[in-house]
Amino acid sequence: MSLDPYAVVLLVVLCTAIVCATVVCVVALLRADRAEIALVVRALPELAATLARRRRR
Repeated sequence: MSLDPYAVVLLVVLCTAIVCATVVCVVALLRADRAEIALVVRALPELAATLARRRRR
């Protein structure tokens, strides 16, 4: 069973996008102040609850 060439290209592009997004996030975290990171982490539960409520509608 051979893979479709378009599927291979899509897979490579998807993997590249995931790696790039990971690098951007890690660099942003390394450059941020600890206080900023703490504020974002504290806001995550509220954000998750808001998204869950919006999704139920």
